[in-house]
Amino acid sequence: MAPEPLSRQDLLSLLEALLPVVREAGEVVREIYATDFEVRDKADASPVTLADERAEAVILPALARLAPKIPIISEEAAAAAGGVVTPYSARFWLVDPLDGTKEFISRNGEFTVNIALIERNRPVLGVVYAPALDRLFAGAEGAAAFAEEQGVRRAIHARRVPAEGLTVVASRSHGDAEALDRFLVGRRVARLTGAGSSLKLCIIAAGEADLYPRFGRTMEWDIAAGDAVLRAAGGRVRTMDGEPLRYGKVNLDNPHFYATGLDSTG
Repeated sequence: MAPEPLSRQDLLSLLEALLPVVREAGEVVREIYATDFEVRDKADASPVTLADERAEAVILPALARLAPKIPIISEEAAAAAGGVVTPYSARFWLVDPLDGTKEFISRNGEFTVNIALIERNRPVLGVVYAPALDRLFAGAEGAAAFAEEQGVRRAIHARRVPAEGLTVVASRSHGDAEALDRFLVGRRVARLTGAGSSLKLCIIAAGEADLYPRFGRTMEWDIAAGDAVLRAAGGRVRTMDGEPLRYGKVNLDNPHFYATGLDSTG
């Protein structure tokens, strides 16, 4: 039997409780970032570092204490289990303890700690923290969307596309220039910028960009927290068929998708 939907106040309480968790995990990541860390390959040939594992070791017990009845799916735990993941449909946490490992390895600062809550196949709460940049983004469905930088919290809102055209943000490490060019045909583009990890979704939520098309493989834990922040800020994430992106899919693979602010571009 599916649980009753969480109230606005429940979501806000959970959101506030998550902030010190992601900051603690981010501090662990930042400490390792300052060292000559080792890079290893997982079974799927993607890179992993001690930062991924230690951040997860902070987050998973904290979530279990915070909400012991909510199951957790986390990237590194899934990798340790040989990639076998049992999706849930009613309510579960999705955790990426270090999103943007390639950004972490290249030391450009654009990596994040991601925690999202999924309810009935949609992200209803998310926190994204970029420890090297000290930028935190958070959002809860129907309740709040905000950023915290240098100790200051401010509300964030996705914007309407300016008259001069779209600011398009693309993946810094996983780009497909030809597919992007085809997708942008007929659209008025003012500028194209790159960013790493789920920061791409967050800068749309903050009104700093308008469109992020993603071609290529992603997993649900890669984008769920950023998606939750964007939706709370008035934006959306859709498949290339124009349908809302859903979570709890078999294998947790995402199709190609695009994220937008207040204006539809699909």
